[in-house]
Amino acid sequence: MPRRLFPALRSLLVPKTTAPAALAPVETKDLLAGGGVYTSMSYVGVTNVWGTPGRADGWDMERVIAEGYERSIWTFKSVEAISKHTSTLPIQIGRGGNEREFAEVLEDHPILRLLNKKANPLETGDVFKKRLSAQLLLSKKGVFIEKTFSRGGVLTRLDLLPPDRVQIIPDDENASYVKHFEFTDYAGHIRELKSKNVIWLRDPHPTDPFCGVTPLEAAGLSVDLDIKARTYNISFIDNDGRPGGVIGIDLDGVDSGEVDRIQKRLAPGAHNAGQLTLVGTGPGGVSYVDTSARPREMAYETLSSVAKNEILSAFGVYESIIGNASERTFNNADREEWNFWAHTELPHLKLIASAFDPDLPDDWQIRFDTSGVQALEFPRRQAREEAREEFSAGLITVDEYREIAGRRPFNVPQTRALWINPQKAPIPATKQDAIELGLAEPPPGAGGGTGLGPGLAPPAIGGDESAAASVEAARALEPGPSAMDDVTTARGQAPLELPAGQGATAADAVTAARSTIAEAPSGDAATDVASARISPAVEQQTGPAHEDVEAARQPETKALTGQGFEVTDDDFDALAEAVEEALIALLAKQEGVIAARIRAPKIRKHTRFWEPEYDNDTRGGDANLDEDRIVSAARWAEETTNALAPLLQRAATRTARKLGQALTGTNTVPAAAIAAALVTAAYAGDAVTTFLNELADVLRDTQNAPDLDLESLVHTVGGFYNSAVPALVAQVAETCAVSTINGAADAAAESAGPDIVRTWITRQDDRVRPAHKALHGTTLSVGTPYTADGFQLRYPGDPFAPIDLTINCRCRLHYDTDD
Repeated sequence: MPRRLFPALRSLLVPKTTAPAALAPVETKDLLAGGGVYTSMSYVGVTNVWGTPGRADGWDMERVIAEGYERSIWTFKSVEAISKHTSTLPIQIGRGGNEREFAEVLEDHPILRLLNKKANPLETGDVFKKRLSAQLLLSKKGVFIEKTFSRGGVLTRLDLLPPDRVQIIPDDENASYVKHFEFTDYAGHIRELKSKNVIWLRDPHPTDPFCGVTPLEAAGLSVDLDIKARTYNISFIDNDGRPGGVIGIDLDGVDSGEVDRIQKRLAPGAHNAGQLTLVGTGPGGVSYVDTSARPREMAYETLSSVAKNEILSAFGVYESIIGNASERTFNNADREEWNFWAHTELPHLKLIASAFDPDLPDDWQIRFDTSGVQALEFPRRQAREEAREEFSAGLITVDEYREIAGRRPFNVPQTRALWINPQKAPIPATKQDAIELGLAEPPPGAGGGTGLGPGLAPPAIGGDESAAASVEAARALEPGPSAMDDVTTARGQAPLELPAGQGATAADAVTAARSTIAEAPSGDAATDVASARISPAVEQQTGPAHEDVEAARQPETKALTGQGFEVTDDDFDALAEAVEEALIALLAKQEGVIAARIRAPKIRKHTRFWEPEYDNDTRGGDANLDEDRIVSAARWAEETTNALAPLLQRAATRTARKLGQALTGTNTVPAAAIAAALVTAAYAGDAVTTFLNELADVLRDTQNAPDLDLESLVHTVGGFYNSAVPALVAQVAETCAVSTINGAADAAAESAGPDIVRTWITRQDDRVRPAHKALHGTTLSVGTPYTADGFQLRYPGDPFAPIDLTINCRCRLHYDTDD
């Protein structure tokens, strides 16, 4: 039986009848002299019957590869583009979360090891995934993956079987569709494969469950057209482009043998294009007819372009994806790349991943990790840009924008409110929010709901999740003692508890120190000292020179009138105390969770700290624990920011409202005051990140010791917290207090109007740095930054200034109206 016609790649399949139809004559055209490298044949009549499991049996996979994949550049590049992306993306197994990331990731599973590392002794996971993807695109029969299990039922190997060597044996009762598979190996032996040991994957056919579809079915004619056009053009060039023709001779007196010889000399076929065959003359002479098909008549460029577009369209691949982005703008090229991923690659990846879902528990899901694909960020970037425009127009809140951007909402009054232009006036979401924002009066007898009064408790750490809940979640990774018990054992002391009163904070030490200072006496001398503290210490002089100097200073130094406004030590200390308590609770929770994670089996698996549970336990190893995974710095930075943000925002609101009442008689709280609190909360998160990175370095260095156990690591963690936490808490608390209070006051003063001036005030003790001593008493208009050591500071503790000018700063500003 002659070979099937490649141009169709899906030749018409005629159902069987009672009397077999006679085969139509076979026409064979040899295109290249000397060997039939490419043979085109018209063929009808096959043994397959539509609607039966044998529909795809006539699909010659070897011929598809040889003539459709290896000889057509557009088919090759399309298959390569899709399969190479499949091979380079890692496999993930997880559950929960969203389309971008799982809420929980399974880090150890046989499928992960096979698809990401080594599928079988011959192929790595990447090679296996590339071949699987290519077969799925080219095979009408589908892809057959043989699974090999160990005696214990663990999946140990995956092998791709040649599709044309696998026979599907249908179930006689159609209960399970497939009874088993039969595989013919290269030695000709037939091996029966159970259905449970074979993954049969195919792009589903609309009506036939036993058959798949391939883009080559639709693109077959286009592939053949492209190859023929190229073959004709090459043949024409090989013959010097000379016109072909037919020579007519007088056949009178010419025997049939001579006629056959002449016809053979004519050598029909596309590879003889352009040849001029010379035959002998006879009686009656010789006539010549030009039948050449010139390149312009074949319209080679048009044929090639049309074939290319049809092939790429069938596979869903744009020309820019395969390396040609000419005649396209950057936006168009980016859009084509996103379209390719969204409409071609992602469905292809999902189809492949779905084949392995039956080998997972019901609540787990397998998929390719596409989080690093920049093209898929296109719609998300566009959504964020639109959300920012809507926020600027006052159409959505900060929390709504954060949800669109994939971030956790703050869920505080300022972020729940709509901020309307032109002056960003807030529209509260609830009545309580209106009270918090200063837009409504609180009920009689109720607290203001803002600020930091003496009885205000710090907010719950981490939203609704308590410290005990977080430690319990970490302990669930492995049965055993509680995290706090572990910390207690390592420290050899009582469990860490939050102070019941106010005797364990830095603010208490300050209060105690102040109580030892005798009350300043009243009188003229005390008045003079107080006056000197809020004005430049300049010796009083008289004379013309002194008057000129004072006149020159006048544009820079503003005079103060009235009582003005100035934050007090109590404002700083109250906020610092609240931040300290919140940080102590957070770090206690953090220490317990880290200790529990060190003991967790998932953390210790494949490390030298794994303790075998049975004789042949292979889950051990010689690696160290992953320090970064243990400390999870990014998670704690976000939790720190979210825990302190509401606390700092309340203090900022209270400060801004007090300044507004003192200077303008209003209770308006500008958005910039809240922004100062949010920036400061982010600074605290960065400080905790630095702290945890140092802990990770300590754990990394500790693990270099040869004889080390888990208890030693837990003891190391406890010792690190004992030594580093007090300094961290004091530094972060003081910095947050100064930055938030001063930032909120300065924002409120700038919102009050251009006639507000402010004077830099230091504590005037030995701790004041020289750069700040030089600023003491300097008065500038609101909005004009101070200059210290060549750097600009908007206010004491400015988070955008160099840290050596802001850390441990205790300065403040005195605000007043310009005379």
